[in-house]
Amino acid sequence: MDTASTLARHYLDAWNERDAPARRARVARLFTLDARYLDPMMAGAGHDGIDALIAAAQQHFPDHRFALHGTPDAHHDVLRFGWTLHAPDGIEVVRGMDVATGWAR
Repeated sequence: MDTASTLARHYLDAWNERDAPARRARVARLFTLDARYLDPMMAGAGHDGIDALIAAAQQHFPDHRFALHGTPDAHHDVLRFGWTLHAPDGIEVVRGMDVATGWAR
């Protein structure tokens, strides 16, 4: 699996992790201490802030799961990938795209 796909899958794994300590460990492995998450609806900084916004999203969408949509791509230090959010019955309820910068190779 290429780096872009691996990073995107690890990112979505963090968003899907329901066990708080396990999610926090995923966030710590994936994001730098000074990382920021920016979205039109929410923002978080550092491991605590990013973990808190993921927890809040999980509370808002209980038992929903994120899945990779399409093929992630990366160049220089920019990663771009699509995702879908599925309800517990498997119905897709949201589709989006994320862009990450500054990731380590």
